Amino acid sequence: MIAHLAQLTLAFGLLGNIVSFMVFLAPIPTFYKVYKKKSTEGFQSAPYVVGLFSAMLWIYYALLKSNVLLLITINSVGCFIETLYICFFLFYAPKKARMESLKLIVLLIVVGFGLIVGLTQLFATGVTRGVIVGWICLVFSLCVFVAPLGVLRQVIKTKSVEYMPILLSVALTLSAVMWFFYGLLLGDFNIAIPNVLGFTFGIIQMILYFIYKNKKPVIIDEKISKFEEKITAMEVQRIPEFKDTKSIDVVELKGMMPAEILSGVGKYADNANHAVVNPQALRNMPNHMTIEVGA
Repeated sequence: MIAHLAQLTLAFGLLGNIVSFMVFLAPIPTFYKVYKKKSTEGFQSAPYVVGLFSAMLWIYYALLKSNVLLLITINSVGCFIETLYICFFLFYAPKKARMESLKLIVLLIVVGFGLIVGLTQLFATGVTRGVIVGWICLVFSLCVFVAPLGVLRQVIKTKSVEYMPILLSVALTLSAVMWFFYGLLLGDFNIAIPNVLGFTFGIIQMILYFIYKNKKPVIIDEKISKFEEKITAMEVQRIPEFKDTKSIDVVELKGMMPAEILSGVGKYADNANHAVVNPQALRNMPNHMTIEVGA
């Protein structure tokens, strides 16, 4: 029985390594775009810095344990890949984005991770140290899994799945399942519990994808409405305001024109705002008549 459980644990750990490795490779198309355009444009470095911090944290936790070698292997690979991503980003990022990324690296990797290692080494010993680091890993993993809530909100609001890649969602869901069973079989709930949340959010993302994948994005309609409002505002601004002097079309002054002018204009059509004008009679007539309105 024990041997069977050990085999299952090894199987889920290996599958977890494979799926997690695929997740680590998911941003490659993004960085290929960056390479082609020689610019990071609107992309952010935060996901990769957070990914590096998470991998380092799990390695530290695994080193305090005695039976989680597969946790060390995949997170070591993760540290290497995320470091490459960050270096690539810094190389192509504009100065402002580069400085913001460096600040985040110092804050999270140097200060954050340094404090965790330093404080647990100084003020905790043995099993207690592993428990404290395990809880830190658990809380941080829960925060990482909660992060996609912003994406879910955007999908529901816009009725568009443009910014929710389904393949990545599937990979993250499978990864959560593998690591949940790996942690469960090991009896390590610091590994198992966060992946319950990861699996739940992954299922929700896939459900929303299939609900909204054929929907017309609401954002398009909103942009059209805003565009129409701008056009209307521009048309209103083009209408001259009447102050002390008003310029009024001659065709609008039927009751105010002299008889000799009216004879050349012709008569108005019934219930219309325009006149049937005789071009021959109006050859020398000005297009507008200016009326000075006193105060």
